[in-house]
Amino acid sequence: MATITFRPARKSEQRLRFGRLAVYVFLLVGSLIALLPFVWMILASLKTGPEVRQIPPSFWPEAPTLDNYRTILTDPTLPLSLFYRNSAIIAISNVILAVGTSALFGYIFAKFDFPGKRALFWFIVATMMIPFQVTMIPGYLILAKLGLINKLTGLIIGSAFNAFGIFLVRQFALSIPGEMLDAARVDGASEWRIFWSIALPQLGPALATLGMMTFMWNWNAYLWPLIVLTEQNKRTLPIILNWYSTQHSNQIQLTMAASVLVIIPILFVFLLTQRWIVRGMTLSGMKG
Repeated sequence: MATITFRPARKSEQRLRFGRLAVYVFLLVGSLIALLPFVWMILASLKTGPEVRQIPPSFWPEAPTLDNYRTILTDPTLPLSLFYRNSAIIAISNVILAVGTSALFGYIFAKFDFPGKRALFWFIVATMMIPFQVTMIPGYLILAKLGLINKLTGLIIGSAFNAFGIFLVRQFALSIPGEMLDAARVDGASEWRIFWSIALPQLGPALATLGMMTFMWNWNAYLWPLIVLTEQNKRTLPIILNWYSTQHSNQIQLTMAASVLVIIPILFVFLLTQRWIVRGMTLSGMKG
């Protein structure tokens, strides 16, 4: 009687495990490389001036100090609270507008039929391919005509409609079962009630992702705020950070400390939304 061997299956399983291990090692190395500049920035912010300029440079601070942060927070030429307020107003307002309009229009494009829907949707998607430099001058002229130059409002109204957000929400809303919406209509629910009570909760992961990305884009925006906002007290953190680094070009440790303070809100927003983002990825994988 012949014996049955399972060597091919075992070899295949071993190759699969080796492949997974190689992927994990690659991802780990890539993550460490990506994190290295941030780690160096934080460590440099804890060094003294002579230590950060020494050659050869040292990676770890010999005597970590918070004096650089005290200098930044007490510098009368750098009212961080004012610039934090400007950046927060712009970023949060843009998030509210982008999430609200994208949720509504993305849901409409996914669940309603009307003449020209397909052409209009692809026209909106096509606008994502237009470089910012092409629309920069027309956008500035429109804001000038409306009297919104050097006003925070000028940086907010431009995000009332977010093409990427509409596309993202529409793709996610396509997975909402139509039978669920039809059942609500049979029960007498209005379209607005269906959207608010049924569709919107299921769009949570997509909206959280969009909100985080919108916040990050607007918090880090440099060129457009630099063009629109001309007065120093109206400007945002990235512009002021660049100005401060040029004023203290020989004090790298101060620039690194200021940079750490600027990115803290982004990390905070990511920690708040990561659960929804992971949930969205999981649901997308299950639906796919």
